[in-house]
Amino acid sequence: MEATEVIIAFGHENMQASHKTTLEITKEPNLSKTGNCVIAVSADKALADLSPMFKKIMRKNEAKLTVLIETGRDVELVKASGNSRLVLTHPADMVIRKSDYVCSRTLAINADKAACDLPKRIVDKLRNPKQKVKITLTARL
Repeated sequence: MEATEVIIAFGHENMQASHKTTLEITKEPNLSKTGNCVIAVSADKALADLSPMFKKIMRKNEAKLTVLIETGRDVELVKASGNSRLVLTHPADMVIRKSDYVCSRTLAINADKAACDLPKRIVDKLRNPKQKVKITLTARL
């Protein structure tokens, strides 16, 4: 079983992408310098907007998620896991975590990368508010 979601978002001049355990995508257009886990703003989807099939897969302990982050020709892949405790209802955010902590903002846990692990060339691009970011989420059982 597989489900895919494509999210279009943008960079922001305050992008830090320095958080060591999380990576966040938000619908919010603004970003303060303290939001160091955020990698994209003004997203066209948050957890509440994901399809029922995608959520059903992600709520299985054996679910695997791949997150493909594309900024033009630069591409980065993040792998994470689903969990039966996932709520997947937050109206503005989605957070991918290296830990197994779950809250209403959590999309996936046990990720292999956080914001600080993204390549410098991608982070530099994400500091441009005009930079479009395509994020493809693929959940598999």
